[in-house]
Amino acid sequence: MNTMVLSLSALAALIPATLLPFVRHAARADAAFWLLLGAALAGATALSTVSLAAHWQTELSTTLWLAVAVSLALFALVALWQREAARLAPLLLPYLLILGALATAFGPWTGSEPLAGAPDTWLVVHIAVSVATYGLCTIAAVASAAVFVQERALKRRSPNAFTRMLPSVTDAERLEVRLLAASEVILGIGIATGISELYVTSGAFFTVSHKTLLSVLAFLVIGVLLLLHYRSGLRGRRAARLVLVAYLLLTLAYPGVKFVTDVLLG
Repeated sequence: MNTMVLSLSALAALIPATLLPFVRHAARADAAFWLLLGAALAGATALSTVSLAAHWQTELSTTLWLAVAVSLALFALVALWQREAARLAPLLLPYLLILGALATAFGPWTGSEPLAGAPDTWLVVHIAVSVATYGLCTIAAVASAAVFVQERALKRRSPNAFTRMLPSVTDAERLEVRLLAASEVILGIGIATGISELYVTSGAFFTVSHKTLLSVLAFLVIGVLLLLHYRSGLRGRRAARLVLVAYLLLTLAYPGVKFVTDVLLG
């Protein structure tokens, strides 16, 4: 099936889930929420599966759609675990819709060469861990954005329909810290598997590259933030800024590098 048709279908499947909180002016995990979220996840997952099935794709479009699919899946799991996480939908789903739109737009004119043959086990594990880390950090960054929005509204004493959809500052901060702790563990595993894959293929333990340096910096920023949170109680907008810095570093490390190689240099 034509990849562009699948991409447009996946994008269309995201739209109802994105609009739902704004249509009813609330974000809650009811039957409609799960039905539309499931449809959005099915569309992004089907596209990613088809793109990766024929040959191991490495281009920007597939990377973005894979990030969307994994973020949706992790969001569903987090919302099942912590019900207040469903209230992040008014921020998260529009962002993922933008990523899906960018992936669809870049699809026809980006295309790095597929990797020859099947990837080795270490590479598969490393890629899976990296994508999971990016998905968790995406949700953590959205929780941080919710903290920004809610604290600003409280400071101005001007809550509105949008802020009432979002989780409270306390709930958003709790989600932020828990997701960051999980991200730090998984990112550490990702760095370790990357070193292992590099050693297996080249005999070296470390190589200087933009992706490696940005990933290590993100690991350090998240580690410092968690340490400051548990030692000094760092929270609120100051903590959120560090979360967004870490997410920016990961974005530059993963889809950012793809954008440079596929679009700017391709």
